[in-house]
Amino acid sequence: MLMAKVKQDNMPSNDVKATAIGIKHWGWITVLIIILDQASKILADYFLQYHQPVAVMPLFNFTLLYNKGAAFSFLADAGGWQRWFFLVLTTAVSVFIYSWLRKLKPHQVLQYTSLALILGGAIGNLIDRAIYGYVIDFLDVYYDSYHWPAFNIADSAITIGAILLIIDTLKNPHEDS
Repeated sequence: MLMAKVKQDNMPSNDVKATAIGIKHWGWITVLIIILDQASKILADYFLQYHQPVAVMPLFNFTLLYNKGAAFSFLADAGGWQRWFFLVLTTAVSVFIYSWLRKLKPHQVLQYTSLALILGGAIGNLIDRAIYGYVIDFLDVYYDSYHWPAFNIADSAITIGAILLIIDTLKNPHEDS
């Protein structure tokens, strides 16, 4: 009886097992996004000339830009304080998302996937901001002379993750996490 009690106390709880299962499901997505994002930005920074478009196909160029602000260059000309603001904000959001991921149940696959994409994108852009003081953008979608603000793989992952999270919320409005 005592031996059974000791073994039971040393075994991981169901919460720990669920978290381990969850990390196996979403951790690789986050890491993959970070690697693809950072590798593509290094290549873009090395091979592209700043602000010189390289035509890839109709409606799409590679154009190297440095974004000191947030989405759509919001606060880009704010004088430098925004770097630290966005570093702190992104770190806090990343910790929040990581905590949220750890609380999910194994069957919440769409939520795992969406949050893993958002976390990978957030960390990808956080790395840029911490190292360079700006985010490297190089994907340029346009029509005629109208250009969508340049973006990167991290931004794409965040956008896709947010869309999937909205879909999951609409599909499962009463799912508790």
